[in-house]
Amino acid sequence: MRTSEYTERPIQPARLEREAVARTYHWIAPVHDILARIVEGKARRTAVGMSGLSNGESVLEVAVGTGLNIPLVAQLNPKGRYIGVDITPRMLRRARRRLARTGADPNRYTLGPGDAYNLPFEEAIFDVLINSYMFDMLPQKDFAVVLREFRRVLRPGGRLIMINMTPGPRLYHQIWEQIYRLHPPLLGGCRGIRLGQAARDSGLQLLREAFVSQWTFPSEVLLCRKPGSDTSVPHALRD
Repeated sequence: MRTSEYTERPIQPARLEREAVARTYHWIAPVHDILARIVEGKARRTAVGMSGLSNGESVLEVAVGTGLNIPLVAQLNPKGRYIGVDITPRMLRRARRRLARTGADPNRYTLGPGDAYNLPFEEAIFDVLINSYMFDMLPQKDFAVVLREFRRVLRPGGRLIMINMTPGPRLYHQIWEQIYRLHPPLLGGCRGIRLGQAARDSGLQLLREAFVSQWTFPSEVLLCRKPGSDTSVPHALRD
């Protein structure tokens, strides 16, 4: 089921202040992967598959967290360039340990601090940008700001793949929204959002969207492209 096929419901406001994100994830870091593996694994695999990632591409992952996507990326792109950034040092330390276990070339795969609102990179240098479960923490007014920053660092024709918690069509999907209402830090400040229109409004082409549910947890996966001279669709994206 695509995200456009289910009933629209109002998006809850962001309730985790930007200044509190790093503090919250400092405490979440040791237990983060327990829930993430149970409810996010299918969406992460779907996203990397949808990206059409091929060996030799330059990849930026923003909000890398504990590095759950790194093994998937390294398997497909061992000779490419990968940079992962996050604002939480404790999450980055865990991501570095996961990266080391992949055996990826440390000259090609690196991790460091970075803020999605102001990425420390030049314009138009990445083929692919990956972002997982971050926009669902942000205020809606900031969606356009961050999407423009993502667009800036992608080369023309570059792809943006995003995963977010999203409202689901079933009653059991609403359990997660109720948890958020009760205490947002239990979900790391994430609530259900829909990002497709904001991506289009930011000048990105929305190529594909998918809805993924795992153990009742609803996620949207969006594949976008920055317009430019390279408009061919990678083989892996063709139906």
